[in-house]
Parts: sequence; C-alpha cells; structure tokens
Amino acid sequence: MKVYAISDLHISASGEKPMEVFGGNWVGYLEKIAADWREKVKEEDLVLIGGDISWAMTLENALKDLETVFPLPGRKVLIRGNHDYWWHGIGRIRERLPQNVYALQNDAVKIENVIVCGSRAWSVPGSPDFGADDEKIYKREAERLKMSFHAAAKLRGEGDALLALVHYPPFNVRRENSLFTELFEANGVNAVIYGHLHGSSVRADRLVKKNGIPYYLTSCDMVDNRLVEIKF
Repeated sequence: MKVYAISDLHISASGEKPMEVFGGNWVGYLEKIAADWREKVKEEDLVLIGGDISWAMTLENALKDLETVFPLPGRKVLIRGNHDYWWHGIGRIRERLPQNVYALQNDAVKIENVIVCGSRAWSVPGSPDFGADDEKIYKREAERLKMSFHAAAKLRGEGDALLALVHYPPFNVRRENSLFTELFEANGVNAVIYGHLHGSSVRADRLVKKNGIPYYLTSCDMVDNRLVEIKF
C-alpha cells in the first residue's frame, strides 16, 4: 500500500466559487488532479486529504462536491479545514460517506499497518496572522490533537506507522517549535501532512525535515496539482 496526499481542493460544483480567479495555477486544476490521481493510485492505496475540501455551506451540497473525489481510486481519509463550513456533526458526516472514505475528527483510523490521526490545528505563535484571539484556539486545538494521539495509541501495534494529518502549518516561517510539533515528536510520528498555504508569495518548502520528522506541504496549487507520495 502506498500513501499519497493532497489538500485544499476548494471544490465548488455549483460554480459559485470559481478558483480560477486566483490565477493560472487554478485553471482546470481539478481535472489535472484527477488525471494524476488515476495515473498513480491503485484501489489498495491510501489518499489523505488535508482539509478545505469543499466551499459548500451544507453537508448535502458538500457531498455533491465530493462526488469529484469519491469515484477516484484508493481509500481516502479526510480532515476539516478552516473553509469547510459544512463540517458539522461528525456522526452525520460519517454515515453519509462511502465505505472507503473516512472522516477524522480528533481521533484516528488504522488502515493495514498505517494509522492516521489528526485535527484541523491552527495558526501558531510567530505566524504573521497570529493575534491575541488566536492563543485560546491554538491551545484548544492542541488538546484536540492530544485526543487524536490517545486514540492512535490504542490502535498502534508493533511495526505500525503513525501519520499526522492537519490542515494548518504546524510551525511558523522560522520553523520554530509549537505545541503541535512537540506532540508529533512525543508520540513518535513518522510523517506530518499539512496544507492551508497558497500562492507564489508563500515562503514554504514542499518537504521539511525537523527533528527527524518529514513535514509534507500538500496544498494543491503548491504541488502543481499532483498528489504527493508520503514516504516514511
């Protein structure tokens, strides 16, 4: 089983939120992603989708957007991003998903010998957009990530890999430690996948190794609308 990741699909089946207005990288981007996906992914593989999946405001409309993804090969794991306004009531979401699609919310799922855990996370201290109001949310999200690792520990056996899937970057541009990176290291994570960042002005590398852990940036426009293979 191979593991791939992509994030920030920002799907709008209704056409109300066309991503093309943000530049040439977004022209025909979903078709490019789908073509790359079909070329790489087999049914037994795993694809991690790191949030900001759909612009929809309701679950019903989000499911229409997700029909772009559901038929594509492989098993899928989703987390919530800051623009997934439709994501309310994890039980309702899970009961509407196909059998090979898993929605994570402060917990974990085991697929073969790979355990995926995660949460949305949040901006971290030292980030340009981190203000006084963010401190409380940042600490709350760290507690939610602890819950996810607690669930993962119950699933993890000898030889199992542990992957952390979050939406927000878990460190600032100086790659300083955060509550999130400390949790990753304390729990022996094999790799971290994140997204949220967009645009040519962003100062970010697709792959960062910090204290022995690889961190993969997977925002679709930052990875040329191609799935990223996660190696661990």
